[in-house]
Amino acid sequence: MAEGRSRPAWAEIDLEAVRVNIGLMSQVAAPAAVCAVVKADGYGHGAVTVAHAAIETGVAGLAVAIVDEGIELRNAGVTAPILLLSEVAPDAAEAAVEHRLTPTLYTDEGKAAVERAVNRVGGRGTVHVKVDTGMHRVGLAPEAVLDFVGSVHAAPDLSLEGFFTHLAVADGDSPEDREFTDRQVAEFERHLRDLAARGIRPAVRHAANSAGAIAHPGSRFDLVRTGIALYGELPNPSMATTIAAASGGHSLRPVLSLRAQVVATRNLAAGERPSYGRLRPLPGPSVVATVPIGYADGVPRRLFDTGGEVLIGGRRRPLAGSVTMDQIVVDCGDDGDVAVGDEVVLIGRQGNDFIGASEWADRMGTISYEVLVGIGSRVPRVPRAEAGPRVPRAEARPRLRHWLGPRPVRP
Repeated sequence: MAEGRSRPAWAEIDLEAVRVNIGLMSQVAAPAAVCAVVKADGYGHGAVTVAHAAIETGVAGLAVAIVDEGIELRNAGVTAPILLLSEVAPDAAEAAVEHRLTPTLYTDEGKAAVERAVNRVGGRGTVHVKVDTGMHRVGLAPEAVLDFVGSVHAAPDLSLEGFFTHLAVADGDSPEDREFTDRQVAEFERHLRDLAARGIRPAVRHAANSAGAIAHPGSRFDLVRTGIALYGELPNPSMATTIAAASGGHSLRPVLSLRAQVVATRNLAAGERPSYGRLRPLPGPSVVATVPIGYADGVPRRLFDTGGEVLIGGRRRPLAGSVTMDQIVVDCGDDGDVAVGDEVVLIGRQGNDFIGASEWADRMGTISYEVLVGIGSRVPRVPRAEAGPRVPRAEARPRLRHWLGPRPVRP
């Protein structure tokens, strides 16, 4: 039996929500095309499943962080363009080229490694170049843009398809954050003008992540790299109004819900202290439910300390003790109707109530990204194609249509 399927704990992946979110982001970013970012196993949702749904919905391509992620998609039958968001290690360049992944370049060493790989594999290597405009993580130094991009453009074995940057604080709504993002976009545009003056015009220019695509129209260019918004989470709650205005009142739909079932109940007296550490007495007589999911599965141990709750029977129930590696205990009060087999929702909707990944993030002092990618591999992802309102997607720009179809397989 596959790991994780021998106990009642799972994550439901709403594929219709993926399609809705892509449609919304297409409307927001139009006429720019959408690239679906499926790194980190699709932000914890299952990269292969999300990628196929995204491609069916009409995205221009996919983006991943490392070569292994791209190979997994190719082995699963994905033929759409796959952009590697960072430069690959020299010893991984040949694998990237063999699997028709699109390398990102920003160092002479990286360029040389990809050229060697293309020479060994054959054909011509399509690449993007990344420039650092203020994120200061990876990317080409601004003063090196003309020489480096010129050398890539002139290389006989390389085809310069894209030029891009990454925004550091596009999710911020302070005047300082907005000003910094505007400066990044302005610097990126300056590089594009300088390149054009030398006759270099990359076909795919991109800067916007989810936050940039929503809140900074000037950053959209030809393509937006949609990450967290694809999975139904806002980079900043204030961005909901922008999406609603662009889509006729629609909103992003969370894709993942984390669910389990009650596996045991016990009646405990007031003052009993369940779980490790005996940290807190029950305030009154209680039905305490045991649920088979814990911090090894991505339920933060600190969730108990910060007042974490779950949904059972459509009602919020507080944790009764510390989160353990494989289980949690839930204080159901005097509700005698809670029984073994009842569904427990840790993240998601049950009845009229909802607990979002962002609620966990707020309790933990982190971001929803970390919550979602932290859900462990032994929690099976169960796709669910729920019927729901479809949002028409915007058509891709004609100049990007070459990025929509499969690329020829090299011999």
